[in-house]
Amino acid sequence: MTLRATLFDMDGLLIDSEVLWHKAELEIFGRLGVPISDEQDRSTKGMFVVEVVHHWYSKHPWASPTPEVVVEEVLERVGQLVESEGQLLPGAVRAIELTSERGPVGLASSTPLTLIYRCLDHFELRDRFAVVQSAEFEPFGKPHPGVFLSAAAALEVDPRDCLVFEDSAAGVLAAKAGRMKVVAVPTSHDRSLPEFALADLVLNSLEELRVEWLDQQFA
Repeated sequence: MTLRATLFDMDGLLIDSEVLWHKAELEIFGRLGVPISDEQDRSTKGMFVVEVVHHWYSKHPWASPTPEVVVEEVLERVGQLVESEGQLLPGAVRAIELTSERGPVGLASSTPLTLIYRCLDHFELRDRFAVVQSAEFEPFGKPHPGVFLSAAAALEVDPRDCLVFEDSAAGVLAAKAGRMKVVAVPTSHDRSLPEFALADLVLNSLEELRVEWLDQQFA
């Protein structure tokens, strides 16, 4: 089947923001007395920020502020860190440009929409996407395919005609559940996870994306 559109994840794929989410959560939860080690913190990767906060609150409840306030603190801190320390990952802009030449391009992320726009605006990327979709408006987050299906519908493209770029195992499962083709770009730490075997193509970096491969998919 010939592809007609492309969907990108954001955190950890286009922007090196996964490490910044990690930094913000360790900082804020640490201040609240939540004993999170590096490895424990990875267990919440891919969750909604609301789910992350309530996860740790249920395990190590704090007196104040409320979980709702902590959610806003995390989002604000991540935004600050993206603007002060964030960088585009190698090959990100090129990948957007190459896929844009072959059809409409959308962004589908688990990050709340306000923060998505803050990040995209910082890197002057918002206008690159015909559609920007957040899983905050879906009943379920990744690995449920909802955010990808909604993005495909907004582009008026059949999900089976979409190519997805993802860095997370949950994202790969979500795209495959939506019957989409997937290019996975996992970190070296995650690459051995079995979910990445489901991807149609696995890259070490977006810099490895080949024009010839895209031409075959969008022929």
